Amino acid sequence: MNTQTQQPFDFYTALRNRRSIYALSKNSPVSDARIQEIIEEAIKHTPSAFNSQSTRIVLLLGKQHDELWDLTTDVLRGVVPADQFASTQQKMDSFKSAYGTVLYFEDWSVIESLQKQFPLYQDNFPVWAQHTSAMHQLVIWMALEAEGLGASLQHYNPLIDEKVKAEWKLPESWRLIAQMPFGKPEQPAGEKQFNPISERVKVFK
Repeated sequence: MNTQTQQPFDFYTALRNRRSIYALSKNSPVSDARIQEIIEEAIKHTPSAFNSQSTRIVLLLGKQHDELWDLTTDVLRGVVPADQFASTQQKMDSFKSAYGTVLYFEDWSVIESLQKQFPLYQDNFPVWAQHTSAMHQLVIWMALEAEGLGASLQHYNPLIDEKVKAEWKLPESWRLIAQMPFGKPEQPAGEKQFNPISERVKVFK
């Protein structure tokens, strides 16, 4: 990233401030080029098992972003009962109101190739692919937060997988993992509750 024009990145501040923000607007404090730069840096430097580099990312902006949530709404209309659809529509409208969406995929052709090369670990590669996807999600989420953008993480896969791949002509081997709508926060996140650290961390010396 261009450190000459950006403020120093404070890792722990970005980690603490990263929250699920649902009230997002079609505004961005940074340029589309900056958002693309964030994603390209993340996908280049985020680690992966066996250096598989299996994560694939699609950035949707403008009308392409709107199309994703219209598509998702149409799919859900076919599976959610009509008398219960109002709350679903409200969710879809909130995601569409965001500035853009990051789609996270894993390329299964890479994973299958590694399974053949290293049969001893073949059952682990799909699990490790989820690990690297999660790391990409966190890195990008924190980087967006540091730029003043809020986001949330959604999972409408596998319901929308085939339509997404068809709409944007993506390889069949790409499997959709998550969707991250983002934009300028219009409301802060609520207070976060933490379980006791003593129940979650053990230290032995």
